[in-house]
Amino acid sequence: MNPLLDFSGLPRFDTIEAAHVAPAIRQLLDENRALLAKLEQPDTPATWNDFVQPMTDAGEQLGRAWGIVGHLHGVNDVPAWREAYNEMLPEVTRFYAELGQNLALFQKYKALAASPEYATLSPVRKRIVDNEIRDFRLAGAELPEDKKPRFQEIQEELSALAAKFSENLLDATNAHAEWVTDEQRLAGLPADARAAARAAAEKDGKEGWKFTLHAPSYLPVLQYADDRELRARMYRAYATRASEFGKDDWNNGPLIGKILALRAEEAAMLGFANYAELSLTPKMADSPAQVAAFLRDMAAKAKPFAERDLAELREFAARELGLAKLESWDMSWASEKLKLARYAFSDDEVKQYFPEHKVIEGLFRCVQTLFGVELKPDTATTWDPAVRFFSIERKGRLVGQFYLDLYARETKRGGAWMADAIGRRLTPAGIQTPVAYLCCNFPAPVGQGTQMRPATFSHDDVLTLFHETGHGLHHLLTEVDELPVSGIDGVEWDAVELPSQFMENFCWEWDVLARMTAHVDTGEPLPQALYEKMIAAKNFQSGLFTLRQIEFALFDLRLHWEGRQDFMALLEEVRKEVAVIFPPEWNRFPQSFSHIFAGGYAAGYYSYKWAEVLSADAYAAFEEAVPAMGTVLDATTGERFWREILAVGGSRPAIESFQAFRGRAPSPDALLRHNGMVPTTA
Repeated sequence: MNPLLDFSGLPRFDTIEAAHVAPAIRQLLDENRALLAKLEQPDTPATWNDFVQPMTDAGEQLGRAWGIVGHLHGVNDVPAWREAYNEMLPEVTRFYAELGQNLALFQKYKALAASPEYATLSPVRKRIVDNEIRDFRLAGAELPEDKKPRFQEIQEELSALAAKFSENLLDATNAHAEWVTDEQRLAGLPADARAAARAAAEKDGKEGWKFTLHAPSYLPVLQYADDRELRARMYRAYATRASEFGKDDWNNGPLIGKILALRAEEAAMLGFANYAELSLTPKMADSPAQVAAFLRDMAAKAKPFAERDLAELREFAARELGLAKLESWDMSWASEKLKLARYAFSDDEVKQYFPEHKVIEGLFRCVQTLFGVELKPDTATTWDPAVRFFSIERKGRLVGQFYLDLYARETKRGGAWMADAIGRRLTPAGIQTPVAYLCCNFPAPVGQGTQMRPATFSHDDVLTLFHETGHGLHHLLTEVDELPVSGIDGVEWDAVELPSQFMENFCWEWDVLARMTAHVDTGEPLPQALYEKMIAAKNFQSGLFTLRQIEFALFDLRLHWEGRQDFMALLEEVRKEVAVIFPPEWNRFPQSFSHIFAGGYAAGYYSYKWAEVLSADAYAAFEEAVPAMGTVLDATTGERFWREILAVGGSRPAIESFQAFRGRAPSPDALLRHNGMVPTTA
């Protein structure tokens, strides 16, 4: 049997090969088309059992198989997998475009919604039917027949462009390296960053040290390297990736123009004034104007703090570092020096207390305490020897499993993400337990044999791991039995970051950190004095960080709201409105903005800030439990968060889930307080 067609259990990563992709996916596409042809016939009743359930069953198998292919394209982007993915991408996209435009199927859903059976359906099933009707409309089902072929072409082109955007960025990232042969040029760099660079050079059979544009190599150079020229060279290479300054074949600039034009055409065909209106239709936010007002209000609150942050940094750099002008490649380095001077600790000092095994232990302890589950090592085949696999049990019952892929690799796309491998649903054989992929790009252990030094994570890395775990918990701890709204499925995009950003908060709590740290050399736990310095520095430059996120979000929103093609000019306008830091003219940030051009965040990047309001307010419930319980790790509040947020998944509107947990509408007060942006009164 083709392993991609085996749905009896976990993916068979030990036997799946690129050659399996086309035969398996084509077979599933044929089977789905045959079923849909039957379901759209007049003699198929528009009922849940005769119509909706068979569609769900067939769609799940195609989704699972194609999900594996997409996952391997992301974590093992070797030529064979890239070719296999790109060969089938147009066919898969075409199928889903045809499905979304199938008027007969759309009419069946509308007939079910108008039938007596609809009133007897559970609220969860009613929501599924309502979502399907909405999604058919957004997919062009109501378009005139002569317009549908063009709409399908747009979907295929957009899918291909998104894949090419991501591949260009990875190829451009891999193509650049900085070689250092003079050890004096490594001044300031932490030992583990030097060791990793040495190992990278040795792997290539060369002397010296090799630095790349992958985050575990690039970020330490920008933050710690005293060699300003090295920082500048690395920054310029990173900031111009996949642009006109590199290989023509990898230039994402023309792709951005095509993507924007196609999105605008798609929106117009569906009767929307712009793509932003189309994007917001299934989200919590009501309109682009509402989102813009939200972002500008947050910018107004953050800007005074950002201006103070920048003024302090410039004054310090001039006085202590001899930098009359602070350039973009100096920002992280000077900020690290200022933090060290102000708070008497460095990020690298903290990093030594976060060896991988202790971080994982602490994360698991936090999850287990909050949600009454048990996380256990489990066995499964994987796509890389470093990937691990775990099970989650609740009251002795298996509720989910997940793969943990922590380390950066040249064949793995950048960033961090959660993706679902299998969704929870009720089948004739019982509950199908959900499975997730948790992927990060952290530094791997360095050395060989007995000289192997464990991977150590920065506190930012720890935050990232907790963040992705929050997404994973949303998928894995669901109690919903209907696949289309189980776990993260069916959750409004601007609420999907709530559990992930919520989990980050625990990384700042002493009763969490105290038990998840051990110095990589001495085994000593994090000293409380160092923890208190971390807390004092928690909101260091939070104004600058907040404005940066708002800059990205407002750029994304206006780009899709105003129908602009001159994206660099628009970015400059946005910066003049909300930013306090202006990068060099040659910076090409949009060409690497994968979230909106190769991910699902088009006209939706604001979701991070939108959901952060929800997550901070939700976390405040745990803070409120401290006087009575003595800890934020309160199982009673955790049980309520699980029951009202995680367990219900997408089975009801996110605002209803939030209000069920908090008992009121969300407030931004907690977020502003957490970020230290509460105005002081004289």
